[in-house]
Amino acid sequence: MTFTQTIPAVLSKYATFTGRAARPEFWWWALFVLLMNVATALIDLFLIAPALGIEAFTEDTPQPLSALVSLGLLLPGLAVGARRLHDINRSGWWMLIILIPFIGALVLLWWCVKKGDEGENEFGPPPEVAEASLS
Repeated sequence: MTFTQTIPAVLSKYATFTGRAARPEFWWWALFVLLMNVATALIDLFLIAPALGIEAFTEDTPQPLSALVSLGLLLPGLAVGARRLHDINRSGWWMLIILIPFIGALVLLWWCVKKGDEGENEFGPPPEVAEASLS
């Protein structure tokens, strides 16, 4: 799965927490979210803040566009994260492990990097995505 295939695929499953997501789908989505956050932060800093008469690069600089985009991408991000965990035969509820400081983030990162189950597991058949692009 390529970057341009991933975005519509994840957005079409906006709140679908069932099924499985291969590594490329998850990581291309993560890159998309990062790029969107950077782009909207720059727009907030250089276009919106000056238009509101507020100095950019201060603690109280509002970032309304960044907040709206982050809010809009939150649910599909959680859904693709749950589906990624399903690919390694773990419940999506394991995402809550991130609440354990430092160790939780490392464990979740390891699970997201880990290769998915080859065959069918508790959460369904393997995703129809060639993982060769990230292997």
